[in-house]
Order: sequence, then C-alpha cells, then structure tokens
Amino acid sequence: MFERISRVPFFVILMGIGSIAMIVPAGFGLSLGDFTTMRVFFYGFILFGTLTFVMGLATSGYAPKNVARSQLLSLLGAFTVLPFMLAIPFYEAVGNTTLLNAWFEMVSSLTTTGATLYDNAGRLSPALHLWRSLVGWLGGLLVWIAAISIFAPMNLGGFEVRATSITGNGGAYGAAQEARGVDAGERLTRYAVKLTPIYVALTLVLWGGLTLLGEYSYVALCHAMAVLSTSGITPIGGFYYAASGFWGEVLVFFFFVFAISRLVFSRGLAGENADGWHHDPEFRIGIALIVLASGFLFARHFVASIDTTTQTQLSDSFQAIWGAVFTVASFMTTTGFESADWIETTNWTGLPTPGLLLAGLALIGGGVATTAGGIKLLRVYALYRHSERELERLVHPSSVGGGGREARRIRRKGAYISWIFFMLFCLSIAGVMVLLSLTGVQFETAMVLAVSALSTTGPLAIVAAETPIAYSGIPDLAKVVLAMAMVLGRLETLAIIALFNPEIWRN
Repeated sequence: MFERISRVPFFVILMGIGSIAMIVPAGFGLSLGDFTTMRVFFYGFILFGTLTFVMGLATSGYAPKNVARSQLLSLLGAFTVLPFMLAIPFYEAVGNTTLLNAWFEMVSSLTTTGATLYDNAGRLSPALHLWRSLVGWLGGLLVWIAAISIFAPMNLGGFEVRATSITGNGGAYGAAQEARGVDAGERLTRYAVKLTPIYVALTLVLWGGLTLLGEYSYVALCHAMAVLSTSGITPIGGFYYAASGFWGEVLVFFFFVFAISRLVFSRGLAGENADGWHHDPEFRIGIALIVLASGFLFARHFVASIDTTTQTQLSDSFQAIWGAVFTVASFMTTTGFESADWIETTNWTGLPTPGLLLAGLALIGGGVATTAGGIKLLRVYALYRHSERELERLVHPSSVGGGGREARRIRRKGAYISWIFFMLFCLSIAGVMVLLSLTGVQFETAMVLAVSALSTTGPLAIVAAETPIAYSGIPDLAKVVLAMAMVLGRLETLAIIALFNPEIWRN
C-alpha cells in the first residue's frame, strides 16, 4: 500500500489528505447540530476526494526528470494552490465572506502563521474553528516531514549551516544532485511513517493533559494542535480565557521544547551524531534567550513598580516572572500565545507591552526542522560562534580556535551562509514593507505585518504595535502580499532562490 502511495505525486497526496481531513469538521458539526457546516464539508470531501482519486490514477507512476525541482514546486504549490481547495468549504460555511478572505485564512493556517481575519471569535462556528486548527496542525506535520525528507538532503532550511563543508563548491545544489538518484517518494513515505505517530501522540498527550486540568475538550484539542504546530490558532482568544489556568500554561510551556530543538523528536533521522537534545546548541541558546529576555522584562517591570505608590506583592512578582517566561518562549517559538499573567504584569506596573522585544524574538524563531519559523536558532548560534572567535583573535591573533572539525565548519562557512540568509531575510522584510506601503498600509503597520508574516507569527500584529492591528482592516491587495510573505517565510528564501538555479531546471 505504501509503495503504491509513494508512486503518486506529492501534491496529489496532499490533496488526498486535505480531502479526508474535511470529514473531521463535518462530523463535529453533526455532533453539534450544525447541519449546514456538516453538509458543506461532507460535500467537499466527496468532491475533492473524487478529484484526487482521478488525478491519482492519471499521474500514478509518473517519474519527474528532476526530483529536487519537483519537490520544491510541490511544496510551493502546497502553500499557495492547495489552500484554494481547503478554502472552498470554509467559504461556503461562513457565507458572509469572500473567497479571497477564505484563501488568506487557509494560507495563514497551513503555513502555521495563525493570522486571522475574523477577530470576533463568535463569528465562526466551533466546527470552523476546528477546521482552522486542523489545517494548521496538518501544516505543522508537513513542515516536519518536508524538513527531514526534502530540505535535509538538499541542504536547505538551516541544514546548510552544518553541511556546507561536505557539499563541495556546489553547496546546497550539490546535495540536490545527489538526492536525484534517491527514490523521493520512498523517502517521503519512510519519514512520514516515522514522524506522524510521534506528532499525533504528542498532540494527544497535550490534549488529554489540558482536558484533565479543566479545559473544555474542544478548546483543549484546538490549543494542543496550535502548540504542536506553533500556529497559535485559538477559538477563545488565547490562554487568558482558558479554563485550564496556570497549570495549563505550565504544561504547554514544556511542549514548547519541540519547537526549539529537532533532536527532541527526530534524533538521528537527519544523519546527525549528536549526544542528545540537551547538548544541542539550539536548545542551549534557546533556553539562554528565554532566561535573558524574561529577566530583562521582569527587571523592567520590577523597577517600575518600585517607583509607584503601590506596594510590591510577592504574588505580583511571581505573576510577572511567569507571564514573561511563558510569553517570551511562546513568541520565540513563533506560537504567539500570551500568558494570562502577562496582562496582569502590565496592569501591575502600567508599562506598555514591549512589542519590539517580542518581534525580535519572533524573528529569531525556533529550531531547524521544527514547526517554528524565523531565522532559526542554529543560524544565530553560527553567527555567535563566529563573532566570539573574531573577538578572541583581536586579543590573541595567533591563537587556535579548536573545537574540532564541526566547530570550525560552523564558525567559518556556517556563519557565512547564515549571514547571507540573515541579509536576505532583512531584504525580504524591506521588500514586503514596500509592497504593503504601495497598497496604502501605513509604515509602522507595514513593518509589523511584514515581520509577523515572514516569521509566521500571526498574533504578533496584536501585541507588537502601539495599537492592535486587525488583519480584516487591510486592503485586499495587501492580503495577497501578506499571504505570499507567509509562504516565503515558511519555505525560506534559500529554497525559493534554489528554484531559480539554472542547474535545477536541466533535465
């Protein structure tokens, strides 16, 4: 069975998964008595399931002449064309919306951005909220599988930092040439079989834990899928209204580790010989950033509380610490959930939310081959080691860096390619800001929206600006620009540039 599936083009397989997923909101709508939503999604399952079956028969056994090109184009189509299929039942079920808005919502969900045009949660039925969460969850699973089976062999998505020394002068394209001789369908199927049970099991564990802590089962499931996929999609407005309370946030906080280090769930799958996730430089630098940023925020609020006339309470201090730690970890993993104590912290001191700090954390992002977006911690680590070595050479010009072959590779070529990606990311932000400004969006709003889209942190638009930004208030052309920016942030600039390499288009 798996052998037959591996012969079908990757995009057709994704269409089939999307069609089958429509049964979930249909069944949930039936259980709630929402027969309109149930009927729309069930008809969507029949229509697109039939279309997928026909396309599968027509393309079965098709062997692309260039596997690397085919895989990259399939991913690009998955985040741009596939959302049209996912948006049609959503558009019909909502009724009073446009197809463009529905497509934007599905692009945002599938890229795990979590930006929504429906600010009022009551406008959508519970089945539609579940559909948004499910699409985001499936997008996170797609990122897991694509990172290991597609980006790793091609040395893209952050893997180029450690692999630059063994790919020769061809860089990432040398690995792509080597990957052409490997059965791509078999590789995708093998890693999907290994990673999907882990992804599903982690979601079920978090769902069960939140339910046991008092959360409603439906809300707990949506939040569990949002945390594992780092989409930040919520049907109730976040954890401030969650019934699970403080201990629910504690449970979610420990699950953020899966967006910091890939070695927690995929050790050995990408060919690494690491000692363990606790020795992973991404995990260490991620924890360091959380501690430093949280300490800075607490010190900022603590000093402000001393200047006020109210007496500082121990419970207020603890709420300030926890609110800072949870929110910092959430935005660094590009999830975008705020702690319930985060609002209490701002009320405690009266200081505004430091949106610039949260935007910087979202830009850094999480680990390589995780569902988190941003620049990625491994690239930041490579730049840090290179800077550290350059400072040592200023003091001791004839010193030897040491650390072994891998450390030298990261400090030299790894830092070089990381700096290139960093500059491309900055240019992407500038380009998106210019395009948004041409559509009539104000400069500050354009900057926040560009960072939010490229880092795939949709909730950032609510907390980073001086006043919350509503995605529903931007022009239609700006929505298209933001959707494309989300796809660019999800696939990363180097993967898009690889499609323009003439070598990848040769038969």
